[in-house]
Amino acid sequence: MRPLEGITVVTLEHAVAAPFCTRQLADLGARVIKVERPGVGDFARGYDERVRGLASHFVWTNRSKESLTLDVKHPQAAEVLGRLLERADVLVQNLAPGAAARLGLSHEALKAKHPRLIVCDISGYGADGPYRNKKAYDLLIQSEAGFLSITGTPEEPAKAGCSLADIAAGMYSYSNILAALIQRGRTGQGCRLDISMLESTVEWMLYPLYYAFDGAPPPPRAAAAHSTIYPYGPFPAGDGKTVMLGLQNEREWAKFCEVVLRRPELTTDPRFSSNFRRSDARAELRAIIVETFAGLTAEDFIARLDEAGIGNARMNDMRDVWEHAQLRERKRWVEVPSPAGPVPAPLPPGMPPEWEPRMDAIPALGEHTDAILAELGFDPATVNEMRAAKAI
Repeated sequence: MRPLEGITVVTLEHAVAAPFCTRQLADLGARVIKVERPGVGDFARGYDERVRGLASHFVWTNRSKESLTLDVKHPQAAEVLGRLLERADVLVQNLAPGAAARLGLSHEALKAKHPRLIVCDISGYGADGPYRNKKAYDLLIQSEAGFLSITGTPEEPAKAGCSLADIAAGMYSYSNILAALIQRGRTGQGCRLDISMLESTVEWMLYPLYYAFDGAPPPPRAAAAHSTIYPYGPFPAGDGKTVMLGLQNEREWAKFCEVVLRRPELTTDPRFSSNFRRSDARAELRAIIVETFAGLTAEDFIARLDEAGIGNARMNDMRDVWEHAQLRERKRWVEVPSPAGPVPAPLPPGMPPEWEPRMDAIPALGEHTDAILAELGFDPATVNEMRAAKAI
């Protein structure tokens, strides 16, 4: 039995934050009914066609869900949503600010009739405050939360290569829904969760925020290197490949000098005798490291680092990750059905062997509309009328 079997989630979602949250719930066995706009659906379906004609974002965040097409502004939609919510445990939405409330789907409007319902509202900036009505996309929140100011090169900021702010909000939504389900088991009462992309990302920014506490200078942008610990970042090997390495303490620095650089005298060199000094003199130290490894391959470099017990990694590209030996050995890849045929997907991290994660199909747009409406008690003639009226 999966932990969330018997839990039904109704979600009015698009893009990444809410779909990523609800996919985690589906992984644990929840039934997730995804309400999509007739004809076009979640606009993330059209972001690209990289996965055999399907969009990469959509494939990532929407497996194991049921797709119900419904024009939520149509007069007949209220009855459909009402019947859905009678059976639902959780309502998730990341519509435009205020849209859910205008549809009568706020926690305030629903709690009297559905006291056990957990309502999770995901937005850019939260339900109140001066920014509550601003549009919020992942890159905008990365900027607003200060992430861009500390990421990139000294000359130019850079965004994260994945949807960092969306993922942060999705994961806080997921974890808070799980907590709310536990609390409801004790009290019998649902609640409202107000998840802000800004607040979720700022939580992840607390190290640099504290580093810049009380007006202190912020961490400098250091490209792929660590901004305050050194050596910690990418270094070239003689074969043109890049090796990432990281030192965390003085014991590792001594081993690095002795075993990796084979220059034990550097251990007590006053230029490098503490992390602060090494970071301050990183140009000098980098020149020594690059010179040492100019005649070594990346594999030789890594062998020395492993011998010394120094943390290291290869600079993998996407093809390398698809073929990663560790993921293959641990059998982390499986296949899930999709409208374009089977596609690979990684198993959810961390699940014990007693749980079999739900790894069901990525839905076609509206694939489950008729079945869900029949389950809700709508007869075929009514469904046909709703389709003719473009309500579904």
